[in-house]
Amino acid sequence: MSTLQGGGSAEQAVAESVLDSGARGARGGKRKQRGGGPKGQSNDLHRIVKLIMTRNLNPVIVFSFSKKDCEKYALELKREDYTDDTEKELISQVYSNAIESLSDDDKKLPQVEALLPLLKRGLGVHHGGLLPILKEIVEILFSEGLIKALFATETFAIGINMPAKTVVFTNTRKWDGKEIRWVTSGEYIQMSGRAGRRGKDDRGVVIQMMDEKMEPAVCKGILYGDPDPLNSSYRISYNMLLNMLRVEDVDPEYLLRASFHQYQQESEAPALEAQADQHDAEAQSIEVVPGGTDEDVALVGEYFGMDRQLLLTQRKMIKVQRRPEHILPFVQSSGRLIDVTIDGENYGWGVIVRYKRKAGTGTAGSAGQAAVDAAGGSGVHTIDVLLSCVDRHFDDTSQAAEARREEDLANLGLLWRGTVGHCRPAGTADGPEVVSMREFTVGLDSIDRISAVRLFVPQDAKPPEARRNIMKSLKEVRRRFPDGLPLLDPVKDLKINVGEFDKLLQRASELKERLASHRLATEVDEAERNRRVSAYERRQDESDKARLLRREARACQTMVMKDELRRMKRVLKELGHVDAAGVIQTKGRTACEINTANELVVVELVFAGLFNDLSVEQAVALLSCLIFDERTKDDEDPAQGLKSYLSNPYYKLIESAKKVAKVMASCNIEVNEDEFVEKFNPGL
Repeated sequence: MSTLQGGGSAEQAVAESVLDSGARGARGGKRKQRGGGPKGQSNDLHRIVKLIMTRNLNPVIVFSFSKKDCEKYALELKREDYTDDTEKELISQVYSNAIESLSDDDKKLPQVEALLPLLKRGLGVHHGGLLPILKEIVEILFSEGLIKALFATETFAIGINMPAKTVVFTNTRKWDGKEIRWVTSGEYIQMSGRAGRRGKDDRGVVIQMMDEKMEPAVCKGILYGDPDPLNSSYRISYNMLLNMLRVEDVDPEYLLRASFHQYQQESEAPALEAQADQHDAEAQSIEVVPGGTDEDVALVGEYFGMDRQLLLTQRKMIKVQRRPEHILPFVQSSGRLIDVTIDGENYGWGVIVRYKRKAGTGTAGSAGQAAVDAAGGSGVHTIDVLLSCVDRHFDDTSQAAEARREEDLANLGLLWRGTVGHCRPAGTADGPEVVSMREFTVGLDSIDRISAVRLFVPQDAKPPEARRNIMKSLKEVRRRFPDGLPLLDPVKDLKINVGEFDKLLQRASELKERLASHRLATEVDEAERNRRVSAYERRQDESDKARLLRREARACQTMVMKDELRRMKRVLKELGHVDAAGVIQTKGRTACEINTANELVVVELVFAGLFNDLSVEQAVALLSCLIFDERTKDDEDPAQGLKSYLSNPYYKLIESAKKVAKVMASCNIEVNEDEFVEKFNPGL
């Protein structure tokens, strides 16, 4: 099997076809990323299929992850004809013989009537929405070589031995019911494995149509990734639980204990215990006080504990100082120096360029904004600050990075924005560094300290010369204050309530005094003290890891889903399916018979009498909402365009769904009411 990525002959032509579409899409502005691909994709697919037929690379399977796309692509090729008269006659005979078993009404179904003209031209469609007999006809014709181009969903690749000469992927991203993601290695291998017929072809050809960028790591993961892990997807359903409750002497918990899911959970415990033993051994091997006694180690532990308490107290003090009502007056003006930490990395002193408030958060003096600020909503305030940093790619010592470094040095003035992903703090690596001032956007929670010093900042700080001047000014300020920049006074300047802040200040002062008078501080020099404290901290970390792993191992050995089972029983009691003693009631016996839709919602509809006044057509339309799982666009109203005789029952269905969701939430079952209701889709 070979994957076409460019090359000679057919491969080069196909690759050029795909690349041309990408270039046109890039020039054309906005392009659709999903739901059928970009507008030009159909034309490219037409050219690819035509090329495949010309090069005698058929039969071909064109995989799409949407039923609509399968039909759309097939219909767009309906003017092509890939079969001769003899093949057309054979196709007609097979088709006619097969549908003879259908009733006269079924023979007039649009699906049945529309498929034959496509089949006679050598085109086929195969997806889960087709009638079973039509899928069987397509499979027979494809296996006999009468279908030259088959448009199918991934279900065609599973459980059916239908090899082809070529496989085409119209997309490599799919909707899996929760999100749009790249296909996994297992899915790709399963589908691409259809390319190449044993005993007929010396190789199979796989063509991927790309309408968006794919990172090399993603591509490598798809082509060479590990197979999907075998994990249990065992879950308890209300139908299963009710059926077990109605049988005497059947314990649902026994079924859980005997499940593969429970086995997998318990099988992890020995490995976790082994890891915990390793961390314990590592902790014991760390020597805190060389040749010391347990009392000496305890002394270090005492000092370490007080040091941690001081650190926590100082963090609380910083948190109070960062409250908007205290700090905003000093960050709203440009030039103020602040000490910034982003994602755990300290960038040191920076210069504020501008202050911004996120749109829609009210004015500074509004009561609503005061409530947000009081609730800790510092995220509504952002600050653009110039920080000294180094591009992370400058740390790359390979020859390939040298050219990029020279190019970036030549265009350093153009790189005025900074992000944590691309820039690291200056002075955190050995060797020469190319330090520049970049503009970062941070929140109030990134400020560690705020200085009383302000610098002059030009209105436009983007030009490289302006940023270089600011860097020189910052260096000069730090030179003038070798003992540290003067800070704003928390009480006098920031106007922090004395009673609130004084307790933290007093506690910090007491801890500093106790640390200064501690035996470890008076009897041991600073270097040795720091070494002992660092060793004790490493030992504590290893011990903490071991303790957490053992706790996780104990959790693995307890019965999984036990709490979930208890909550589900509460839901059944709240909705009246079982009584207080757990005896199944009429609603519960009804739910036992429903296994193709949400049994709780259906039973609510039945016992509310909704179906009593509906015609057969209305009832069927309403029931389709329970099983139709096609995605709708996010900005679409699912009930848009429904007539009143359909919309009224639909809205009653939604009311029942909301009732069930609220009961589940009240019983501590994690459920998003909006997502739960959206599952009932009237699209069909």
